Amino acid sequence: MDIEAAFHVVGEFGPYQKRAVAVLVLAQVYMACQSMLIVLVGSTPEYRIDRQQDGVQFSQHELRQHVTFTEDVDSIVTEWFLIRQQSYKVGLAGSLFFAGLLVGNVVFGPLSDKIGRRPVYLTGLFFEVVFGYVTAFAPSYEVFAASRLLVGLMNGGIGLVCFVLTQEYVGRSYWAMTGTLTSMTFAVGIALFGALGYFIRPWRNLAMVANSSGVLFFLLSVTLPESPRWLYSQGQTERAEEVLCYMAARNGNAANNLTLRRVAKAGDPNHRQTGVLQLLIHPVLRLRTMVLMYVWYACSLVYYGLTLGASEASGSRYLNVAMYGLVELPAYPLCIYFINKHWAGRRKSMASFLCLAGSACLCTMFIPENAGSMLSVTSLALVGKLMVSAAFNIAYVYSSELYPTVIRNAGLGVCSMSCRVGGILAPFVPSMRALHASMPFTVFCVSGLSAGCLGLLLPETLNRPTAETLEELSGPTHGRVLESKPLLYEDEKWKSNHE
Repeated sequence: MDIEAAFHVVGEFGPYQKRAVAVLVLAQVYMACQSMLIVLVGSTPEYRIDRQQDGVQFSQHELRQHVTFTEDVDSIVTEWFLIRQQSYKVGLAGSLFFAGLLVGNVVFGPLSDKIGRRPVYLTGLFFEVVFGYVTAFAPSYEVFAASRLLVGLMNGGIGLVCFVLTQEYVGRSYWAMTGTLTSMTFAVGIALFGALGYFIRPWRNLAMVANSSGVLFFLLSVTLPESPRWLYSQGQTERAEEVLCYMAARNGNAANNLTLRRVAKAGDPNHRQTGVLQLLIHPVLRLRTMVLMYVWYACSLVYYGLTLGASEASGSRYLNVAMYGLVELPAYPLCIYFINKHWAGRRKSMASFLCLAGSACLCTMFIPENAGSMLSVTSLALVGKLMVSAAFNIAYVYSSELYPTVIRNAGLGVCSMSCRVGGILAPFVPSMRALHASMPFTVFCVSGLSAGCLGLLLPETLNRPTAETLEELSGPTHGRVLESKPLLYEDEKWKSNHE
């Protein structure tokens, strides 16, 4: 039997898989805290500079003697006086984190396809916790910035592998649900971090408490098995059978006669080589990867651009951070509903949510400054955040279905790489207000609308078999139809080949 048939015997989402997925999903709370850390620990309070003469610029040493912070805030800004000409260092620390995410996606994605999901995930989580404590106890800004780069490096790698594991532990019919739960828990983590920041004001204490949850999730993750789908795709069918039988026993199902169909091992001559290069060489994967890279970039730019701007909005920065996390929650039930409907599916739903996010940002340019609270720039920005969160979640689930198992992490890694480029640029988009007040939202609008239109070039994956190897992707059900024929033709060809 193949791997999907085996999951029907084992249980697609039995009690054991529920516990394993719960550990991976809850780990998103820790990852969200690390992603949003700079929003609160980098807060810039109100301050005044005493006895400064016109045209006279204080040096950094002199500035420390004349500056007075008028707001009771403890952050890296108040500790290292990151104001005036030094204020760029706050944004730099945030961008270094996203730069680390980019490198982590590029390195950890293909690595987990090569040596396995479990060792890469556990190693990355362990070192992220270690570097997280370095952040909390950093003696200088330079050490703090370097630690944020290293935390981002690990966070980017394990976030990707963690998501893939939540998919590969369960039957394919549950992929949309587990993928959605992962994104939903990340949003809850943002809201919890806002609440945590409200009760723990010293930035070092906040960084240490937020990082300590990673220790718990590491201990819980040690017992997780390797992905049976990855083992099967690598030709390690005996080990895959062992993991599946282990899952079946924990689920209370009998799987004594579970035998998987043998496939070529990674070292065999008949086993096609996989790697990032295949994303450029393979005719089907090439177009998919190009489109998905831009979609992920746009999702990240709009998502993080709106989220990181929460601390700049009027009102309590802690409430704003929590609100920008909670506003995502309604998006995920919408995702589950639409992506499983034949008249919507993955492709149309993702494109629609991206266009709605761009439209919401477009509408902010027509709102007067004295508009009421029900119709304001902030409320429309929250609507845009809700829509792009839905699109981002669908992009994760959709992309994992578009790539075969043998190259899934490499494909998602490349997509995440372009996603992190958007994250790196996001903190600097608000500075475009110097050109025009509406420029940031114009960038978000154009990004969302263009990505939504390009997403329509991708094929639908709802109720279709997922390829395990590149040979299956190149088979008669796939071919080069995506690049040479309309999508409707591909749909009819798929139906005729499977009826």
